[in-house]
Amino acid sequence: MQGSELETLRQVARQFRVCGELVQVEPVGIGHINRTYTATYADNGRRTRYVHQRINRNVFRNPRALMENLERVCRHLQNKLQERGEPDPGRRCLTLVPTHDGASYWVDAEGEFWRTYVCIEGVRSCEAVSRPEQAWEVGRAFGEFQALLADLPGPRLHDTIPDFHHTRKRFEAFCRALERDPVNRARHARREIEFALAHEPLAGVVLDALEQGRIPERITHNDTKINNVLLDEQTHRAVAVVDLDTVMTGSVLYDFGDMVRTATSPTPEDERDLTRVRVQLPFFEKLVEGYLSTAGSFLTPAERNLLVASGKLITFETGLRFLTDYLLGDTYFRVHRPDHNLDRCRAQFQLLASLEAGEEALQAIVRRMDNLLPVHRP
Repeated sequence: MQGSELETLRQVARQFRVCGELVQVEPVGIGHINRTYTATYADNGRRTRYVHQRINRNVFRNPRALMENLERVCRHLQNKLQERGEPDPGRRCLTLVPTHDGASYWVDAEGEFWRTYVCIEGVRSCEAVSRPEQAWEVGRAFGEFQALLADLPGPRLHDTIPDFHHTRKRFEAFCRALERDPVNRARHARREIEFALAHEPLAGVVLDALEQGRIPERITHNDTKINNVLLDEQTHRAVAVVDLDTVMTGSVLYDFGDMVRTATSPTPEDERDLTRVRVQLPFFEKLVEGYLSTAGSFLTPAERNLLVASGKLITFETGLRFLTDYLLGDTYFRVHRPDHNLDRCRAQFQLLASLEAGEEALQAIVRRMDNLLPVHRP
């Protein structure tokens, strides 16, 4: 870490109500969007870790609204966990550390927004599932997250990224990027472009159901990658859901679809060996079982009927976003190697092809679980 970066972190540290003196800072390399650091503080022989994070203002154009959402969501989650008698609710959800002025964030001289969390210890995250039991934990964790927020009092949460899962608009953005081709990359992605164009009908699967009132809006996470679930290092059980910047009103199908995308193929989302990218039925079965064990009590029949379709939709949408960013010159997602976004796109489209090939078996799994787990009662 360069000296200027360390000095910036020391300045950030002085703004928040942390205990002790800063003794060590480490950048966190995972994550596409925000800049994140773990910081260790020493206080009378005791060491405590916090997470300092700089919000990406190119992605989140209204950081104040984002932080208002985050305050409300974290407070509600902690209250719900306390009400049901959780022995350590602070370990089960994110805890924001206030500034000395009592705010949830600090703005530096360059206009950058910083926030601080208490570091949840004894946990780890993973980039890809390796066992069906992990898929079960992911499904259970996000289903519980939705259930805990089902009674969040108004007003409506801010849209931190407007139209985040508006797949039709995502497709339109892709078409504009393809037409412009500002960095002359379309010639390197012809097969992926053809695949995207052929799958345009997928764009309306959930949007049509929402617009027609066939499924309800709910408060959802909207970025349910497996690495946004912290797993206990000893028990391997899900402890907490993190990365709450995209929590807003949406459809539970967007959440479940992203779980299918990230928890049913034991590969990272930028896997370059496409022969390894395929949906694994045991992983999908455990994912459905875990999710319905916590979310099944409030899902409507219409939502259940679209669970498999949502996996195809979000896998397509995510691949489309990676492809669009590749065509535009990697302006949104952080990349760590040449053609990184194109690699990500290829992996998503390969998984979509696998989901389409196995759709009948996937539907059979959902129907079987429907007969075993709780059913929505109007």
